[in-house]
Amino acid sequence: MACIISSSCCAAASARSLVSADSLPTHSNRACKSASLSWVSSFPSVNISANNNSLSIPSNPTLNKNSFIRAAWTRRSRGEAAKKPNKKSWKQKTDMYMRPFLLNVFFSKRFIHAKVMHRGTSKVISVATTNAKDLRNSLPSLTDHNACRVVGQLIAERSKEADVYAMSYEPKKNERIEGKLGIVLDTIKENGIIFV
Repeated sequence: MACIISSSCCAAASARSLVSADSLPTHSNRACKSASLSWVSSFPSVNISANNNSLSIPSNPTLNKNSFIRAAWTRRSRGEAAKKPNKKSWKQKTDMYMRPFLLNVFFSKRFIHAKVMHRGTSKVISVATTNAKDLRNSLPSLTDHNACRVVGQLIAERSKEADVYAMSYEPKKNERIEGKLGIVLDTIKENGIIFV
């Protein structure tokens, strides 16, 4: 009987030695991940001795803090959880309410289109385009600088009629505010609209 217990103690000790305290994840040792964790390592260490066919188990076994697998250790690392690709920033959440009216200007080869839209409700407040019947027949060119001034003036007048006196313009990536776009924006500013 003593040799059976001693051999099982040796097996438990060898299984316990598979996982040392250095291989378990801690705050200071995040880069080092353990290769394998045995189920034996999750139990507290208990010394069992057999003398004269009687087992003596200590009444108060000591619990090793590093022996249990920590619940915070999950598949996703802290770096992945911190990125949170689908969480919006404070500016993205509040920008729609801080600057509700957005100007959108589009230049095609033949026409110039501009509109002011309310972000929250997606309602179009004012629209001006050189493709409209009255402008198409009266303007000599539908894409030159004079056409840009006319579109800017119409947007400003129609926005004031809808009680919109402030709007914003968000340039696209690598877009410069110059040339025809600059003329449209300057004309809108000259006619009493504030850009925020």
